[in-house]
Amino acid sequence: MNSGMNIITRVGCCIFVSLAWCADASAEAPRHYVFFNRDRERIADAAFLSTKAFEGAQLKYTWRELEQGKDGYDFSAIKNDLTFLNSHGKKMFIQLQDVSFDPNIVNVPRYLLNDVLYNGGADKQYSIPDDDETRAVPEGWVARRWDPAVQERFHKLLLALGKEFDGKIEGINLVETAVSFGESGRLFPKGFTPAMYRDAIIANMRILKIAFPTSVAMQYANFMPGEWLPDNDRLYLRSVYKQAQELKVGVGGPDLLPYKHGQMNHCYPLIRQSAGKVPTGIAVQEGNYQHKNPQSGQPVMISELVEFAMEYLKADYIFWCTQEPFYSENLIPFLQAQRLGKELNQ
Repeated sequence: MNSGMNIITRVGCCIFVSLAWCADASAEAPRHYVFFNRDRERIADAAFLSTKAFEGAQLKYTWRELEQGKDGYDFSAIKNDLTFLNSHGKKMFIQLQDVSFDPNIVNVPRYLLNDVLYNGGADKQYSIPDDDETRAVPEGWVARRWDPAVQERFHKLLLALGKEFDGKIEGINLVETAVSFGESGRLFPKGFTPAMYRDAIIANMRILKIAFPTSVAMQYANFMPGEWLPDNDRLYLRSVYKQAQELKVGVGGPDLLPYKHGQMNHCYPLIRQSAGKVPTGIAVQEGNYQHKNPQSGQPVMISELVEFAMEYLKADYIFWCTQEPFYSENLIPFLQAQRLGKELNQ
């Protein structure tokens, strides 16, 4: 077969793969992981296990489920999932979740909510239509990351996880830095300021790296409260990336949305600048497969997502969500074809 012959073709949103493109992919191509969220039983799916291009799974564990009482850690779910993945030649990436995007779900331990020492343990974040804070509606809960008492408990969890899993898992990531409390201050939680929040994120990264000196330690850093780039740059996000490089903590973020204005002004150039200095990653989340490329006005193809992650962001890891039909009908065939192209050209 001619190396330039197309082996899979789609029209519109569909896949276009050529063996020439596959052959040109360098040895530095991103490592592909499937983000199963909390549907962790899906690591047993035949499609995932049989797709060699998937190096492993990224699985979400909440702070609440891992610390069910004060210092009462239960890591059995992680151990079971890790054993299963390793037995099938797959690796594990942990996403540690301390926020929710559902007003009915709080992901911090119950004892934090009930002890006055922790000021409630978590605070509401909001959806704010047209930046009108009088119309704000709760859309989830975020741990009080800036609260020293809460942060001390979170750091203990990180150290306990590191003692158990450092060097055994591929990596662990803390979730995105973006929180939505508005800008005026009227919705700010008790004790919150953007500067304190920045300092707390950096402190968390420092402890994360101490806990995981061997496995990849990564902070998702997409946006920071109190600024909006490029016009209102308070150096909060830039400080996080600068400190990540000094601490040798990986960086990345949710949402692979090629050329989207907000990300292009915030995290994307910072991820790109971090490439080769610390591990970098990008997550394809719900809705990303339907993103319209601003440059073409057309829905992105899988090949465009990979190309942007690889050529612009220079990401080491791509974490793919399982949104259907894109996961089964588009992503898996693309990666299988890409791998076949590499094998035929070796």
